[in-house]
Amino acid sequence: MKIAIGCDHAGFELKEEVKEILESWRHEVTDFGTDSKESVDYSDYALKVAEAVAVDIVERGVVICWTGNGVNMTANKVDGVRSAIALNPDMAFLARAHNNSNVLALASKYLKLSELEDILKVWLDTEFEGGRHLRRLAKIPHSGMKE
Repeated sequence: MKIAIGCDHAGFELKEEVKEILESWRHEVTDFGTDSKESVDYSDYALKVAEAVAVDIVERGVVICWTGNGVNMTANKVDGVRSAIALNPDMAFLARAHNNSNVLALASKYLKLSELEDILKVWLDTEFEGGRHLRRLAKIPHSGMKE
């Protein structure tokens, strides 16, 4: 699977771990940065990832900042993107099964590293259930979902 990844300075170390895991699973990762712990604006990197997902350059995206909130809010401003924060595998499952998330937002401050691989695996492997969830997503402006 082709996956874009991006973060701010607070997410840099976690981004590097995520990238290593994804590549070890043979995913093709496009890294939009940042490339250090030097202070940057999370929105710049979240937008690059979200735009790559929206125009099908990649199938999914992962965005990371301190709380996950900033990158999540930014990614969700791009038409066709459904970004969701997952702090544990159950949230990752529901983000895909119920919300058809195509961007995963991670919080470097709150994520338990011991759960990182499970969060990624569940989010990548879970299929969207459709049904009543499709109807609900179709009501979200610019979600890219149609009933």
